[in-house]
Amino acid sequence: MLYRGMYADALAILNDYRPTSPPDAVRQLAIQSFALMRQHRIPDSVAALAHADQLCRSADIAVCGDVLRTHAILAVRQGNRAQGRQILVQTLNFARAHQDQFLAASVAVNLGWQALQTGHFDEAVDWSRGAYRDAQAIGAEDLQQAASGNLGWAFYELGDGERALEQYREAERNAAKLGDTVSQLKWISTAGYVYRDSGDLARATDAYRQAYTLATRIDSREDIDNALEDLAQVSLDSANLTAADSYLAQVSRLELAATNRLSANVRLTQGMLAAAQHNDSQAQSLLLAVRDEAANPTTIRLLAGDQLGRLFERQGNRPQAEATYRDALATFEKAREQLKSEETTLPFVANATGIYDDYIHLLVTQGHPQQALQLADQSRARTLAQSLGVASTATSVLPDPRLIARKSGATLLFYWLGAQHSWLWAVTPDKISIFPLPAEAEILPRLDRYRHALIDSVQDPIRNANPDGLALYQILVAPAQPLIAPNRPVMILADGALTQLNFETLLVPGAPSTQPHYLIQDATLLSAPSLATLARAQPARPSVGRLLLLGNPLTVTDDFPNLPLFGYEMSQIQRHFHPAAAAVFSAAAASPAHYFASNPAQFAYIHFVAHAVASSTDPLDSAIILSGPAEGAYKLYARDIMQRPIDAQLVTISACYGSGTRQYAGEGLVGLSWAFLHAGAHSVIGALWEVSDESTPRLMDSLYAGLEAGQPPSVALRQAKLALIRAGGQFGKPFYWAPFQLYTRQ
Repeated sequence: MLYRGMYADALAILNDYRPTSPPDAVRQLAIQSFALMRQHRIPDSVAALAHADQLCRSADIAVCGDVLRTHAILAVRQGNRAQGRQILVQTLNFARAHQDQFLAASVAVNLGWQALQTGHFDEAVDWSRGAYRDAQAIGAEDLQQAASGNLGWAFYELGDGERALEQYREAERNAAKLGDTVSQLKWISTAGYVYRDSGDLARATDAYRQAYTLATRIDSREDIDNALEDLAQVSLDSANLTAADSYLAQVSRLELAATNRLSANVRLTQGMLAAAQHNDSQAQSLLLAVRDEAANPTTIRLLAGDQLGRLFERQGNRPQAEATYRDALATFEKAREQLKSEETTLPFVANATGIYDDYIHLLVTQGHPQQALQLADQSRARTLAQSLGVASTATSVLPDPRLIARKSGATLLFYWLGAQHSWLWAVTPDKISIFPLPAEAEILPRLDRYRHALIDSVQDPIRNANPDGLALYQILVAPAQPLIAPNRPVMILADGALTQLNFETLLVPGAPSTQPHYLIQDATLLSAPSLATLARAQPARPSVGRLLLLGNPLTVTDDFPNLPLFGYEMSQIQRHFHPAAAAVFSAAAASPAHYFASNPAQFAYIHFVAHAVASSTDPLDSAIILSGPAEGAYKLYARDIMQRPIDAQLVTISACYGSGTRQYAGEGLVGLSWAFLHAGAHSVIGALWEVSDESTPRLMDSLYAGLEAGQPPSVALRQAKLALIRAGGQFGKPFYWAPFQLYTRQ
């Protein structure tokens, strides 16, 4: 009945129950207190707990842990979060002393939830994961679904909507299976937040309406309140101000009747509605109050700051708008500094993307494009830069980008994709130019279609004069084409979904009646993570050194069969090095253990010839498939790669999806290539899609021939690709040569 929100019915049964022992009486009172709390009958809930406390003082009763847990939940609901956490820790110690595994798992769920309320999101991940494992071990499906949902909530607050949605869906399915209507509607609502953030307002509205229907069915005032609040926000997003006003009026009445105070979310939405209605004075007052209340969740305070900056900008008060954006980013930086792992810091930048976007637009329209470029770069490759000792905070000063272009010997093309406006900065040793681009939503459909055309081995973009390939060139490169010197490399600093595009494949239009050609035929292209990492880079070492070669592993599962050309590719690579300069591990010896034992920091070149897997939900679980007796032993994980420092001139991952499949705001694609850069590699060659086992050995042989001749990796890779294009035939299509992309920090 508690699962279904049938609190009145549950209380009726409990009132009729006559306990026959002190433990039964304690359990009865604990459940009564919880049901009363859910009905907002706080004095009655406190009284039931006081009675239970009296019984617990008289004897050491194991179920008194339930009383402690209820005390903690009540304290948090009353706003006493620190006290609630203290009681939860006390309850956890009680559970362990009494070997109560269920209570311990339940407390871990609540500690995860409490960490969410206080903005400690990485701590929430740790508690929720532990609770999930413990609940799974004892078959506690109710706790398992709660932990899964809390984990999703933590990922959502960290800006990782994809992983959040996966957890929410699992939690919602399990809650429905258990008949836990209260939890089911909660996870439906939170999934709606992900839909809303992704711009899918129709699906978000459906989710909130489902939640409202369920909340009304069980007469849960708290859940009705939340659903109305969500409907008000999505109505505002849809520019339906009348509906937003109506929902806000309903939720305000409910909240004031229950607590005599409006929540931060409701006040934020009121402020946003007032701004949309041009009631600027009211909007400013509401948004300021939400932003400046330290107890409010960080994500709400950030959104309030962004909305306040927009309000000032619309009013023409640009100095105040700029100051407001700076304050919001300072709040973001402070929250980010509290995160302790790559897994939590990687997605967190997404919480500030809107602020960066609005601030950049303000600076550009004010005539400060170089300052806007500095700000845009501040958001880039944050976690990667920190691992390499590169300052990339709001207080760091970026050298003049023209000096960076001169140092790298390249023309720099820096992209920013925005909701309303996108930008391209072209930087040469002599000048910085900025070009307006279409909004992100206009670029993405073409990008998605062209990517699908490229990974279709049957299609030939040149022969078909692919319209998307031509259009993307005109949008992304043509504005800066006059600034690209014929013999100067082009460094791409991509943003968002552009990190999944190999710019070499863009189609440069030919003269009338002639076919277009690929951009790679005009210039050497490289990908770099940020201006800050380029500024910090040391000069490239001579193209000589030792090789660490691992590949042609034993078949470990049917999913990763050994391919005959693995061995051929390895032999082709080996012949470019003196035997004394190559450490080769193949078959059973091609294992993660041998990679780490070889002291990889001593090698100038590291090359893998094997399968690889990319995780879109957790990119640090991406792995190279080598030899080993069990899954944990034959997978060389990205999270382990990044922990072992290297100094390789070039790491090559001759495998599918070596570049990764998951992009993070500001960080770009995260996967195996990112992990090796994080570990210290100067350049990495990774694949954007599935590679051909027929053309790849040929391409790699040409690559190492170029390196042996003294060419830098970017030139050697380009020449190897051009050789396939010039040879014509099947291998001249981008499917065969374009997946391999060079990522560099120098």
